[in-house]
Amino acid sequence: MTTRGVLYVHSAPRALCPHVEWAIAGVLGTRVSLDWIRQPAAPGTWRSEFSWQGQAGTASKMASALRGWHLLRFEVTAEPCPTAEGERYSCTPDLGIYHAVTGIHGDILIPEDRLRAALHRSRLGETDLEAEIGKLLGKPWDDELEPFRYAGEGAPVRWLHQVV
Repeated sequence: MTTRGVLYVHSAPRALCPHVEWAIAGVLGTRVSLDWIRQPAAPGTWRSEFSWQGQAGTASKMASALRGWHLLRFEVTAEPCPTAEGERYSCTPDLGIYHAVTGIHGDILIPEDRLRAALHRSRLGETDLEAEIGKLLGKPWDDELEPFRYAGEGAPVRWLHQVV
């Protein structure tokens, strides 16, 4: 079964850009050439977006191929398919990698054992429940990546309008 998804490279130093392309090409088994534009949220870095199609598990392989580079900020998403749930990976230099399973509408699905563990830690006074749920939902990663998600200079922007 195939799925599709998007790789968002939010910021990468120029010298790292060809390495990102080589890593993704290694995962997909085909040559990859990304369109790089400047990332105004972090001067001196570049950003790119790449839509991909591949076997279920491709997002995981992409995230693994990219996760070791300290100066790279990225996200990889995969849509659900008949044999697998959707996925989202987020990575920042300070926080490392975050993984979430996503449902058909893009909602993050949190396994009940992780929720029970968060509740247990909260009851013991080890953590604040709201903060713990925030981590399960990827809030620290979202907070750090949000400034980088906006389209940079010259990035194509598609405006969607609701027809009434």
